[in-house]
Amino acid sequence: MKKTILFISLTLGIGFSACDDRLNLNPQQSIDAATALSSAQDIQSALIGAYGVNAGLLGGGLADAELYGTNLNLLPELLASENYVAWRGTFQGYREITTKQMLATNSESQRTWITAYQVINIANSVLESLDKVQNADQKKAFEGEARFLRGIMYFELVRLFALPYGATAANNQLGVPIVLRATQTQAQAAETQARNTVAEVYNQVLDDLQKASTMLPEDNGLRADKYSALGFLARVYLQQADYAKALAAANQVIESGKFRLNENVTNSFRSKNTAESIFEIQQNTQNNPGTSNDGLTTFYASIPANGSAVGRGDVQVLNSFVEQYAPNDARRTELFYIGVKGNGTRYYTGKWSDFGTNIPVIRLAEMLLIRAEANLRLGSAVGATPAADLNAVRLRAGVAPISSPTVEDVLRERVLELAFEGLRIHDIKRTRQSVGTLAWNDPKLVMPIPKREIDANNLLVQNPGY
Repeated sequence: MKKTILFISLTLGIGFSACDDRLNLNPQQSIDAATALSSAQDIQSALIGAYGVNAGLLGGGLADAELYGTNLNLLPELLASENYVAWRGTFQGYREITTKQMLATNSESQRTWITAYQVINIANSVLESLDKVQNADQKKAFEGEARFLRGIMYFELVRLFALPYGATAANNQLGVPIVLRATQTQAQAAETQARNTVAEVYNQVLDDLQKASTMLPEDNGLRADKYSALGFLARVYLQQADYAKALAAANQVIESGKFRLNENVTNSFRSKNTAESIFEIQQNTQNNPGTSNDGLTTFYASIPANGSAVGRGDVQVLNSFVEQYAPNDARRTELFYIGVKGNGTRYYTGKWSDFGTNIPVIRLAEMLLIRAEANLRLGSAVGATPAADLNAVRLRAGVAPISSPTVEDVLRERVLELAFEGLRIHDIKRTRQSVGTLAWNDPKLVMPIPKREIDANNLLVQNPGY
């Protein structure tokens, strides 16, 4: 893989560096953006880099701490921390999020925004360079992959930085700026753009992911494939309460026959690229977001090791949440433990306990629960009965089946099965529940547009309360 790195500055979040309270800076080299992607090999290198950690040809990658390496998992969990987790760490950015007292200068908001737009710029650069690819099948796959990357980034951005889908009847509340052109010159980087509406952003997400699902191959190695796109589409439709389309997308993934539930609840978090994995972030001991100031294991784990500890133990799981699991539930007995931090009195999740293990982003268990919920809401039994899908997940955990489940049963199972996987606040918002005293559409549950972006772009409007 080529290791050339392009240094790009974009007012809409692609800055010289992500300034955060850990001074997590990465040296970069500069090449001409206009000629960076001059061959199919260059384009493939850019796409491969877009999955990695600070090694992309054109900037950041999905495995970065700002994205799925940490924040796209951790921020949604901390935003809904009530009766769930407590933040015991020293980093102020995460503490602000947990207490819903974020400032416009919040470091985690800023660096997540920046890196997400870097990945979007990679996708745009690839899409504008496809004329360099001669092989038609390869060209189609590259386009699908770029659209996948761009689509999932806009989906994550609009869910974190805008009032939720459904907050207004027309979804005309402010979303995030949609940038569909690569930034290759200083003049382009200096251009400003207003925020699009939430409806417009969702339309763009759907357009990208729908096209990606038809362009990506069924097997793309360790990178996104057709079923990765369909898995994300199921999530997007579920967030919109479009249950018929969520059902269809999830059912297509399940009925493909490519995936099956792992035999036990720990495999997805102890082994790499298991039979249950639909899309996951590749990590190893040399290539991960960090082992001291970033990374899911860093913040979630508190494990004794050779007289010290693995992890900072910053995210403590509240006893009241652990007690929601049945005493014999394997997710309780196998995926929770009493950690080192807190004098041996605090619970921690065992999902993130190894710096080099991959990060599952979408698992088959989630698709089964989406299909069960959608079938219940629609009064149908497409693919399987809701009871069959729900109980497949429950029986794997060693708990009793539910013969006639309700929507509430499935939602509860999502809480138990998908805990600490970056879905909590999004599920709360789509089902219109409260977070403590805050309603599902309260502006305090929305991340601030980074102050540096507001200062640099006079067309950007800040979120309420900041």
